[in-house]
Amino acid sequence: MPAMVAESVQDGRPPAQALLPSAVPVQFVTEAGTAAPAAPAGYAEPPGERLREAYRLMVRGRRFDQQATALSRQGRLAVYPSSRGQEACQIAGALALREGDWLFPTYRDTVAMVTRGVDPVQALTLLRGDRHCGFDPPAVRVAPPCTPLATHLPHATGMADALRRKGAGGVVLALVGDGGTSEGDFHEALNFAAVFRAPVVFLIQNNRYAISVPLARQSAAPALAYKGVGYGVPSEQVDGNDLVAVTAVLTTAVDHARAGQGPFLVEAHTYRVDGHTNADDPGRYRDDDEVRRWLAADPLRRLETYLLGRGLLTERDVEAARADAEELAADLRARMDVEVRPDPLDLFAHVYAEPTAQLVEQRARLAAESADTESSHG
Repeated sequence: MPAMVAESVQDGRPPAQALLPSAVPVQFVTEAGTAAPAAPAGYAEPPGERLREAYRLMVRGRRFDQQATALSRQGRLAVYPSSRGQEACQIAGALALREGDWLFPTYRDTVAMVTRGVDPVQALTLLRGDRHCGFDPPAVRVAPPCTPLATHLPHATGMADALRRKGAGGVVLALVGDGGTSEGDFHEALNFAAVFRAPVVFLIQNNRYAISVPLARQSAAPALAYKGVGYGVPSEQVDGNDLVAVTAVLTTAVDHARAGQGPFLVEAHTYRVDGHTNADDPGRYRDDDEVRRWLAADPLRRLETYLLGRGLLTERDVEAARADAEELAADLRARMDVEVRPDPLDLFAHVYAEPTAQLVEQRARLAAESADTESSHG
């Protein structure tokens, strides 16, 4: 054994070879919805009941995303970043967590948030232009969705380290896009997590574009999963449109973190079918043929075909899942079709736990002015 490798093993740092991802993305199900020619070594296919539940939640997630997109076109949302095409990552990520774990999402991860237990209307509150995230993070163990790229990753790592220090046994799943891996916060989070063995799993949803910048202009790495190696973080890459594979890999990653072995990095190769947001024109930087190629790898159709072929799903199950999703969409429409009247006094509600004398005075002045305005209009 070379001297440097021997020293690395002795001081607790694993050899580089043990950190490397698979040479090709892990895959259980082909784009045609059939079993992959060879089962991936080291990973077990999730139980059939878990896959059935994941399918139901994927149908709900797709319908939620479609309804939210429609609401943005109707002016009910200020902006909406669709996750159409990335549902396998979102659903598998949420299902990999236990009750005491935490999810740290980005602005594109509302499907994961809803799957984790956030009320659909509350999940969209921030995107309506409200001043807050719309829900109580500790109650659902979901952090506010992060809009600046990767700034939530050090927060996620800090939460994971706190759980470790308290001996709570919890794990944090931090979602990030390919563009976020170019930010300094990403590298700082990985380095801290590795050194302090924080129980955090980083899931890169590589959807090929950072707004309009293609992956080839962001990184020269053979795969983004290799970025974990330099920090001593074991890594893997997976077909992000294969829910069976994403679930298998994330289960292994979460188990690794929960067992006290430190962080894990997963890169899921997927695709953002719609634009960056409803304000984006993706036709300016990608062609229709590219989109059609990825539509052929649609994660929902792939899983449905696979489960039907395995006898784990029936046509009645498919119809029931779609009916359940329509109920979700109808409820979301009804509750979003209500004008929200902001209360100006909320400006003072969450500034300090104990308001300063100046804030008390300013609040009283604004309350008096508001009352005068209401009486003059009454």
